[in-house]
Amino acid sequence: MTSPTQLADAVEDALHAPSVHNSQPWRWRIGSDEVRLHADPQRHLAATDPDRRDLVLSCGAALHHLRTALAARGLAAGIRRLPDAEDSTHLATVTVRPGCEPADAALFPAIAERRTDRRRMSRRPVPAEHLHTLVEQAARNGATLVPVTRPAMRQQLLAAIVAAERLQREESGYAAELRMWTNRLPGGRDGVPDANVAAPPIGTLDPSPLRRFGRAGLAQATQVSGHGRGDDAAELLVVTTAGDEPLDRLRAGEATSAVLLTATRIGLATTPLSQALEIDSSRLQIQRNVLGVPEQPQLVIRVGWPASGAPTLPATPRRELRSVLLL
Repeated sequence: MTSPTQLADAVEDALHAPSVHNSQPWRWRIGSDEVRLHADPQRHLAATDPDRRDLVLSCGAALHHLRTALAARGLAAGIRRLPDAEDSTHLATVTVRPGCEPADAALFPAIAERRTDRRRMSRRPVPAEHLHTLVEQAARNGATLVPVTRPAMRQQLLAAIVAAERLQREESGYAAELRMWTNRLPGGRDGVPDANVAAPPIGTLDPSPLRRFGRAGLAQATQVSGHGRGDDAAELLVVTTAGDEPLDRLRAGEATSAVLLTATRIGLATTPLSQALEIDSSRLQIQRNVLGVPEQPQLVIRVGWPASGAPTLPATPRRELRSVLLL
């Protein structure tokens, strides 16, 4: 029989999931043999995420983290997604039973290791077999991962990301919301600390796909002399789903978690990039002009080797379990 302590410990591990601006927009209810995941509307970033895509994606990542944490404890997760038609915040009910999927359990150590890396990455290319492994992980979790490796497609994707951020900065309330989540009180347990934000790299050929957060307290890795300009070889991957309903976004979040944890286990650095999908025109441009597919783009993931000599990133803060539990 599953103990309440096992479930509580697994939920606590799930709190390490990535979320937009580290807003951690989830609430949990723990029962005798089940865990319920709810979205937290009070943590919805209205200016950044007007259609709640990021909110549901973030919760989907936490759901996959929970499944991984349960598997590491020898427990299989039966998941009912969107189980209550009258409660749109109730995103999933997870029932547990003995037994687990070894592939899920294998990802568990990466939960504590994973970081969002906003620094320049290495010029060492990511092998095609690693990209294939990430594509397989996304498919296993209900989404499609599209590597944007052709130079022309990559330039179009970068242009869409940069244009989206420019449009966002013109939106009423966006700048204030960004400041609020990057200037949290000392000792706060959410938001993006300046210790996790790097200043833009100097001398790169491509425009940076990274969101500009303002204050930057994280140093770039020292450039190795004789290696030319500061470009890195990070790849850009797009998570897509067949539709664009809440269920699709939840599954996209689960797939994103699987990709990020798998990349971490390989030794790759990762950066989720959501800004181009938060603007309707940019999202449509990525779907039609960059990817040329009927599927709906949900998120861009930047993947590459950490730069030589890059120090270990500090962990971003997380709320305590008691702060996210529903009674």
